Amino acid sequence: MKDQAPTAPETVFLKDYTPFGWIVEAVHLTFRLSPDATRVLASIHFAPNPDAPAQDFFLHGEDLKLIEARIDGVAITPEVTARGLTAQVPAGRFLWESEVEIAPAQNTALEGLYMSGGMYCTQCEAEGFRKITYYPDRPDVMATFTVRIEGKEPVKLSNGNPGDTGDAFAEWHDPWPKPAYLFALVAGDLVNHPDRFTTVSGKDVELNIWVRPGDEDKCAFGMDALKKSMKWDEDVYGREYDLDIFNIVAVDDFNMGAMENKGLNIFNSSCVLASPETSTDANFERIEAIIAHEYFHNWTGNRITCRDWFQLCLKEGLTVYRDSQFTSDMRSAPVKRIEDVMVLRARQFPEDQGPLSHPVRPESFQEINNFYTATVYEKGAEVIGMLKLLVGDEAYGKALDLYFERHDGDAATIDDWLRVFEDATGRDLAQFKLWYSQSGTPRVSVTEDYAEGSYTLTFKQHSPDTPNQTDKRPQVIPMAVGLLNPNGDEVVPTTVLELTETTQSFTFDGLSAKPVPSLLRGFSAPVVLERTTTAQEKAFLLAHDTDSFNRWEANRDLARECLLAMILDGAGPDTAWLDGLENVLRDESLDPAYRALMLAGPTNSEMAQVLHERGHTPDPDAIYNAGETLSQFRAERWVDLLPRFAEEARVTAPYAPDAEQSGKRSLGSAVLSLQTRLDGGKAAQAQYESADNMTHQLSALAQLVRAGKGDTALAAFYDQWQNDRLVIDKWFGLQIAALPPEQAVARTAALTNHKDFTIKNPNRFRATLGALSGYHAAFHQKDGAGYALVADKLIALDDLNPQTTARMCSVFQTWTRYDADRQALIRTQLERIKSKPNLSRDTDEMVSRILG
Repeated sequence: MKDQAPTAPETVFLKDYTPFGWIVEAVHLTFRLSPDATRVLASIHFAPNPDAPAQDFFLHGEDLKLIEARIDGVAITPEVTARGLTAQVPAGRFLWESEVEIAPAQNTALEGLYMSGGMYCTQCEAEGFRKITYYPDRPDVMATFTVRIEGKEPVKLSNGNPGDTGDAFAEWHDPWPKPAYLFALVAGDLVNHPDRFTTVSGKDVELNIWVRPGDEDKCAFGMDALKKSMKWDEDVYGREYDLDIFNIVAVDDFNMGAMENKGLNIFNSSCVLASPETSTDANFERIEAIIAHEYFHNWTGNRITCRDWFQLCLKEGLTVYRDSQFTSDMRSAPVKRIEDVMVLRARQFPEDQGPLSHPVRPESFQEINNFYTATVYEKGAEVIGMLKLLVGDEAYGKALDLYFERHDGDAATIDDWLRVFEDATGRDLAQFKLWYSQSGTPRVSVTEDYAEGSYTLTFKQHSPDTPNQTDKRPQVIPMAVGLLNPNGDEVVPTTVLELTETTQSFTFDGLSAKPVPSLLRGFSAPVVLERTTTAQEKAFLLAHDTDSFNRWEANRDLARECLLAMILDGAGPDTAWLDGLENVLRDESLDPAYRALMLAGPTNSEMAQVLHERGHTPDPDAIYNAGETLSQFRAERWVDLLPRFAEEARVTAPYAPDAEQSGKRSLGSAVLSLQTRLDGGKAAQAQYESADNMTHQLSALAQLVRAGKGDTALAAFYDQWQNDRLVIDKWFGLQIAALPPEQAVARTAALTNHKDFTIKNPNRFRATLGALSGYHAAFHQKDGAGYALVADKLIALDDLNPQTTARMCSVFQTWTRYDADRQALIRTQLERIKSKPNLSRDTDEMVSRILG
């Protein structure tokens, strides 16, 4: 056995990339399944790589018990360390054979081969395959895999197409070369929800969603989403599925949302199982998007993968952009765009502007798991959107066709990706490439001038310093602009201006009056726009802007300014803004989902960031109280309108998770929140008692808890759903988020002692501790109890699941924006985590970066 002690963090640099010295021609794996002693027999054909420099033959391997190793049939004794093995190999082709033993039942990290509810399953991205057998576990090593699974489990699945089967074995062959991170295996007592799909060329594909017995009735929506995704990818990107079978498996214990393994997607159960009784509208939409995302990876991630992990955004940014396009087509494009920007600002902007800041394509890492971030995913998608906006839809389509043609079967890079666009469009993208290498959020300030029919906009861009990056160069920023006349007519439709210099001016001639500009339409670039303007102009845009995003943005700006005045100056709510908002809410021609977004105010965390950016130290209690005061004021002001809005949000047809019904229920939930402030929960109680779907039941339950009348309903909800683990996740999180902040920490602590709480299940851990850390006023209680409780649980989790621990540590990333007392309390907890004996490499890197 090798030494199992944690090894010191080692920094890996993009500049040091070297190809692996051997080509893997074929892989044959045999799994003899046993919970505590699974044997993995590997037979791998290697050949020298003529494009690689001379190097030692090294195979990754962690937590493996090596039984034997052979080269060309001759037993050898390789040098084994905690990270892998080294051996002397022949100069030409050779056959590597090994047998290792692993213990899936003891694998709580949920990487490699592990067990979940009696089921064997795998998670190999990013570096989990090295916990299965010795192998060059890197994305640029691609090979065909043939797999034999031996065991008593009735269902045995792996990548590719099925081969021979028997009572105690199943064989699979994947004809498409793939890196090890796309390997998958599942075995257990499962039942399938089957269907079929005929591709554009007439190929018949078998589809299955595999679940635990009892979950069969929660697969229909996911299957429909899969078929829609397959059709959409054919219609929009010209991509056809390439195997005879496509399998999805639902797994309860899973660190991520889902995984795109070739032909065998493994999903967190929460991201595939759905029914009207147990899933909210938001669950349905998320499931639809995640199924699409993982399916789209078949081409943007699998058929074309990453040369190294620094290129992670090559597959993730592009595929997030693709799944966003899909959702926009399936539902409401304006609503989807607003929701995407809300997520970007809530998750990625703080990351970009704090100690965890890194480029979309990082230059170095210690643990690649820590770079599955909002910057790689969400900002990576924004970069794709900017590129499409700059070159146009037709050129984007031609470039993607060339990308698939040129790089099918490749492990590619961002440079390859941009070169395709240069070749397809003739554009020089050297400056645009800075979006991949410069970290941080650019800030763009705007001034204007009008004289004799000519209107000039002057933009200045600046990218603040971030960790390890200073003196940044100007970037290519597509600035979508429209101009409105004082009467509200649009005189200049949306025009995309390309900012490429530090300071740049654009003039519009032939105008009869000074226009009102609508800037950064559709949020055309992930930047912070800085422009001195009046409340009257924002109210004008709220009333007249033809761009749905900017109309919402004007409302958001007015809400922020109102709350700032309340927090800093003790002012009352802005009645002029509320008059304008009321006019929008009365407009029945608007999508109810859009009106619901208009009703949703800035989050507490968002207001903390705004205060910080304006030179103020955010007070979480003051922010929370201002929000509560404003919500109460709006409820009282609109007391006569709320019944009308509630009636407009009423759905009489049988439940469907489509855009139309979901939008109405979203508006209804926003209205119910205001009604509860006036009636003490009467409307919420009535909705709870009559609810025939989880969206209505859960929104009503939340309002009852907020009204202080939720104890009976919480107990009844638990009794009703105690055997449904995904619904109980909701029960854990809701009662924390809906309580007053001064009660939330104690409730969280109590729930961690509940018989249904388990630290080993990522969903339950995130539902509980994530609810607390996401509740701004509760997490930042003055006594530091929230910080201490979260740190306690992270320390306990680190030995079991370093990946989830490290990601959850990011809740502390904005700690330096708060007052000295809170900073001291947070620093104490971070240093306590840092000093934990045998702290994992994942968590050590994350905490070190947060501490700076």
